[in-house]
Formats: sequence, C-alpha cells, structure tokens
Amino acid sequence: MKKKLLWGAVIAMFLAGLVWAFWPSAMEVEVANVTQGRFERAVQEDGKTRVRARYVVSTTVAGRLARILLAQGDRVQAGDAVAVVSPSAPALLDARSQAEQAARVGGAQAALAQAQAQVAAAAAALNQGRQDVLRNNALVRQGFVSAAQGESIRLAEQLRGSELAAAQQAEQAARFNLEQARAPLQAYGADGARPGVKGEVTVRSPVAGSVLKVLLQSEGVVQAGAGLVEIGDPGSLEVVVDILTEEAAQVQPGTAVQLLNWGGSGVLQGKVRYVEPAAFTKVSALGVEEQRVNVIADITSPQEVWKGLGDGFKVDVRLLVQVEEGAVMVPVGALFPVGARSGVFVLDAGHVRLQEVTVKARNGNQAWVPEGLAVNAQVVVYPDIKLQDGAKVKVR
Repeated sequence: MKKKLLWGAVIAMFLAGLVWAFWPSAMEVEVANVTQGRFERAVQEDGKTRVRARYVVSTTVAGRLARILLAQGDRVQAGDAVAVVSPSAPALLDARSQAEQAARVGGAQAALAQAQAQVAAAAAALNQGRQDVLRNNALVRQGFVSAAQGESIRLAEQLRGSELAAAQQAEQAARFNLEQARAPLQAYGADGARPGVKGEVTVRSPVAGSVLKVLLQSEGVVQAGAGLVEIGDPGSLEVVVDILTEEAAQVQPGTAVQLLNWGGSGVLQGKVRYVEPAAFTKVSALGVEEQRVNVIADITSPQEVWKGLGDGFKVDVRLLVQVEEGAVMVPVGALFPVGARSGVFVLDAGHVRLQEVTVKARNGNQAWVPEGLAVNAQVVVYPDIKLQDGAKVKVR
C-alpha cells in the first residue's frame, strides 16, 4: 500500500513538472503610448540658397578688356563703372604686307609732293594774274587799253584763283591718303590703341547691389556679349530644392517650409512661392534616372536671424505637405497588416488585444489613426510574429 502511494506521488510530481515545463510563459514586449498632437508629413531634400534677382553685366562691344578691379562682395550703385573696353590691336602684318604698305606710303608721298607743286604753280599764276590786273587798270584809266580787254584780264585772274583753290584741295586729299597709307605701319600701344587716340567704352552696372561673382578678372580680348560680373542683392534670398515629380504634385504655392542645418541655431521658416512647370531627368547616387522638378521657396523668418546666409549655401529643406493638429498618433512600428487594413496590439491587463485601425496618413515615425484607439493607451511596437490576440505578455 505504501509503495502504491509512493509511486502515485512520483507520477503526480512528474505530471506536474511536465505541465509546468510546457505551460506557455508571458512573452516580453516593448510598448509605446498612443499620443495626441501635431502630425506632420513632409518631403525632405537638400536645397540651396540663391539670390532672387541676379544680373550678368556683359560688354556690348568687342575689344580689349582692362583688368576689373571689383571683387566679390563689393557694393555698386546703378550707373557705377564696372569695366572699361578699349579697341583691340590690329592684326600683325607679315613681310609681304609690310612691303606692299610701304610702297603705298611711297606712292602717297609722291602724290602729295605733286599736289604741293601744283599748289605752288597755281599760287604763282594767281600772283602773276593780280599783277596783270593792276597794270591793266592803269592802262584803262589812261585810255591805252579798252574796257573789254581789261575785263578779260580780270576774269583770267579769277580763274587762276579757282585753280589755286582746287590745287589746295588736291593737296589736302593727298595728305589724307598719306595718313591712311601710314596707319597700318604705325606702332600701337599694349592696350590696342594708337597713342593720342581714344575709343574706350565704359560698362556700367544697371542696378544697385553687391558683386556676387567676377566672371572675367584679368585683362584680355573679349567678344561682344561676354559676361563680366554678376550683380545682385544678397539680402534678397530664395531657396531652390529639387524633389521627385510624384512628391511635387502634393506641393502647392503657400506650402509651409522648414529650413534645417543652415549653419545657425534653430529652424528657419518659409513658404513655397511656386513650383516650376517643367521637370528634368536626374541620375541618383544609385544610378537610377529620376524625374525631378525645382521648388522655389521664400524665407519668412526675420532677416536678422539668417543674415549669415549667402548665395549658394546648402540647407536641408522640409516641405510640410500635410499638417493636422490634435491628431491621434501611434508609432509606425506598432502597425502590421490585417487583411486589407492595419492593426495593433493593445496592452490590456497583462494581455494583448488585437485592434484594427484606419491609418489616415503616416510619416517616418508616426501614423495618424483618427479612430479606434484611446489616447495614452499602450500598444506593442515591433510585435513578434508569434504574438497572438489574447496572449499574456510582460513589458520589457
């Protein structure tokens, strides 16, 4: 009898051990609270600042540009001189061309000498004519010469005066021809201008502002239309950021913008001014072609806060495409698919309860759940795949 009782106790203890060994233990879980507050869904990309209105000052004529003395950051007023362009030096003559031009100079010199001789001859003839008129006038008064003959002598004297004037004009033309022939052989200065001859063109700033960039600093030959300097107002900045076209469809003029990591403390505020109507193709770092579009935003924070920003500075741009105040939110790690909907495990007296929810929107951290959950309720985050509805759990 005692042996039976002993064996019965052993068997009972063995069965109790088996039950204890295979009895399910509480699973450790990590929980988070359901919160209520401001929900934000944003598109975040790298952007940069740029001067809103920039002007490229160009030269209107071809010539030799004098060294530009302006530097980046210099202030200029409308009408201030930016650069000076002088005539370019003529092309160099080879030996044959120089010989031909020297021959032309010799011919022009001979023509001038001939014209000078003609002037001297015409002057002598005119002087002789005047003497003839004086003698003829005396003879007419004395009655030795008729009045008609005296008139002929006076007409001859006038004709010789006209011949002298024509000879003098021919001499002047010969001088000009000589100057024209000598011009290609004359030495020109290093600035491309002949000594004593001025032909400079002063390029002036069309607006007041600061020099953003000097495009051509050194002296040299430039063509008409060449850009010299960029001028703009660094106090009038805008932000440009390129985003995917599918994200740009959610961005409208007036969309709130936050600027982070701009180099100063705090977050700068802004708003979208416009989205460019045309997209472009850009290759990502992974080698994938993407369609992107530029979004232009204005900085609305006081200028005193961001006065250290300049043209071309990098900023992190957050475009707030959706904002909801008083939204009920859960961590996105608490959600898992339940058929066509989403669900969460709600902590309830040491057990978990499956709760299906409707997700209105989500960002990288939070999901907006308009109904189905109470504020401050605890939900399991990153639930184990073995976790079932009604299971006993222990908070980690």
